[in-house]
Amino acid sequence: MGKYYRYRVPYGFRKVIIIVEFSIFPIVCYQVLRTIFLPTTLDVFLCCIFIGVFIMFRSKWI
Repeated sequence: MGKYYRYRVPYGFRKVIIIVEFSIFPIVCYQVLRTIFLPTTLDVFLCCIFIGVFIMFRSKWI
């Protein structure tokens, strides 16, 4: 449903989805490194959320 659902949203929101999709990988890399070296509860929580969003984009759920 993800790849066809993108075309039903307004153009501006579709552009935001594309920008987030291309910028999530560097954010995940940074967050994983930060979690490895300075683990806090917030870092682990954010890392799980970012990895989940990254998997959703790669699986075309979003």
